[in-house]
Amino acid sequence: MQNTPHLPLEELLADPDVQAVISNTNAELIERRSYQPPACSAFEGRGTELVADSSYTFEIDREARRQLSNIIDNPVQEVRPTEAPSDNFLRPRRIGIVFSGGPAPGGHNVIAGLYDAAMKANPQNEVVGFLVGPDGIIQGDSISITAKRVDRYRNLGGFTMLKTGRTKIDTPKKMALSRQTLLEMQLDALVVVGGDDSNTNAAFLAQELYDSGIQVIGVPKTIDGDIQVRDAAGHVLCAMSFGFHTAARAFSQEISNLCTDSSSDIKYWHICKVMGRVASHLALEVALQTHANLCLVGEDLADYVDIRRLKRADAEGTIDYTAYGMTLRHVSRVICDAIIARAAVGKNYGVMVLPEGLLEFINEIQVFIIKLNTIIAQYNNTHDLDFHAAFPRLQDKLEYLRRLVRGIRKDLSYGVWNDRDDELFNDMPSFFQEGLLTERDSHGNFQFSQVPTEEVLLGMVRDYLGILREKGRYKVGVHRRFVRKTLKRGGLDPDLYGPAVFQNYGNAEYLLTHDTIISLKTLRQALERAGVLTTKADIPAAVEKCYLATVPKFKTQTHFYGYDGRGADPTRFDCMYGYNLGLTVFSLIANGATGQMAAIRNLEHDFKQWTPIGIPIAPLMHLEERKGRLALVIEKALVDVKAPAFRIAAAYRDKWLAATANNDQYRRPGPIRFTGKSEEDRPITLRLNSIGHVLANGDPE
Repeated sequence: MQNTPHLPLEELLADPDVQAVISNTNAELIERRSYQPPACSAFEGRGTELVADSSYTFEIDREARRQLSNIIDNPVQEVRPTEAPSDNFLRPRRIGIVFSGGPAPGGHNVIAGLYDAAMKANPQNEVVGFLVGPDGIIQGDSISITAKRVDRYRNLGGFTMLKTGRTKIDTPKKMALSRQTLLEMQLDALVVVGGDDSNTNAAFLAQELYDSGIQVIGVPKTIDGDIQVRDAAGHVLCAMSFGFHTAARAFSQEISNLCTDSSSDIKYWHICKVMGRVASHLALEVALQTHANLCLVGEDLADYVDIRRLKRADAEGTIDYTAYGMTLRHVSRVICDAIIARAAVGKNYGVMVLPEGLLEFINEIQVFIIKLNTIIAQYNNTHDLDFHAAFPRLQDKLEYLRRLVRGIRKDLSYGVWNDRDDELFNDMPSFFQEGLLTERDSHGNFQFSQVPTEEVLLGMVRDYLGILREKGRYKVGVHRRFVRKTLKRGGLDPDLYGPAVFQNYGNAEYLLTHDTIISLKTLRQALERAGVLTTKADIPAAVEKCYLATVPKFKTQTHFYGYDGRGADPTRFDCMYGYNLGLTVFSLIANGATGQMAAIRNLEHDFKQWTPIGIPIAPLMHLEERKGRLALVIEKALVDVKAPAFRIAAAYRDKWLAATANNDQYRRPGPIRFTGKSEEDRPITLRLNSIGHVLANGDPE
């Protein structure tokens, strides 16, 4: 072996080629930073103006009108170009911006769009960023946003420029400190980039700061896709929040890889849980992107009605309320049916997609959650203590619940938890009990991400598959060619032994053993009954080999997709979307708006039809229970099971399950990329809904 000369390490590290290879900056990063997203036609003039559109109306909550009186009557405002912008549009101003909640790809481009629009209108404009979320506002911690800083983060994922946090400005003290910070900094406006709760916060800030002349604008952000705005007549004003497309594509690429692995190794079911605590938008988009074999959409399960139960109850003159919505047991049976159907054609493998919040759509689980939320909230309010601190161990919590049943504890929640609840709850596995009793998040919501949803279901699936295997219903189909070749190599006549072992030996491509054959013992009995094996003879090795190939082994690999998607570099769609939202934000501020949410109408259509608008936040808010109390919040948007996207996905379920001898129908979405012409221009759900709208109504809105 030839000796390789060793350079001194210092010389090696100093080499320009080595430094170029290990540099933080690569060709992809350079291309991303240099990309300039196109601007909507509304921003092509010297400036913009706002035009109120009274054709959009909202059903206004009485409490929203009382608490948000200064901004409740805001109209929808469309941004339009003008060559003669007003003096107010052109005057210098100071604008603050803050990220709130989890990261979403495209956030940096919101800042870039805001900054570019501000500099175009007046180079004396200033933009400042509050650090680590709303805490930065409360504590007055901010940085100046400069051209150099913006250029460093253009088209990049994450919220790294400013960081983010989940603090809520939801108390008089926090509101007073925030007001003080904004006044001391002499800000003209504040931009809150966040989800439904953050935009709710923006509305209350706009109300509080109205008399101070400080404008507040919200920007819709969440990878879950559950911020979608329609007016009272159902007209779409905001079809999707930014970040959704990138997260869905990131998840889809990984799950597509699992589809390839599954169909190559042919021994695993990959169970893929994707983010989406309240809504199943990501799960649906991933299904459309990948054609995974099975995708459960929570909203579809909640919409289910068991007709057989209703008919039976009607015949008995009773009402069966359990007929509405699927039970956990029923869901597990749906999964088992899919597994068995694929195994019958030799496919004892597959890919299953579950939304993170699937259990929230199961009636019996929802009842437990409501009751436990009530018990926890009432305990906290009654004792001025934290339930989870008072009862740190699972056994402590369970004992507290038992005491409620026995009447030993006389808390306000006495009577909420009864003997039947206690019995059903104690039948659940301990890890699921612990999950249901886990500490709620900062909004008072049950943390489904902390519960192994897939394990809850898989436990029931494994149990039922075991029962079906004993009944001879769960088996792997073996190819006719394999059987004939194996038997011939063993010196046996396939046409003699085949019918004795397989129920469909005739012309079927995949052969299934008789239902009575569930072990080597029952295999022997079947051969003896067919007269091809004597009592004392051994089962021929070739026959045993064929039988063992039919014995199913349910092997699983579980995966969770969440944080990796929200930290991905944005797709071209989210780059464009975030940038134009930033441009919209400045137009709203420069034209005097406050209490509005920046949005792009016609997002589901081609870019040339995108229309920047301001949506009034206050009319979107309604009373909802949070932490055991009613509070004004923006309602989350669920998957519309009547929309074209879901209906099309549902129509393709059997095809994508591919429980036939034909090939699987997996789709390869490809990676998120910034080159070439094959990058899709928007989420598939939006494309399908757009096509459906055009087919039903003619030209798009």
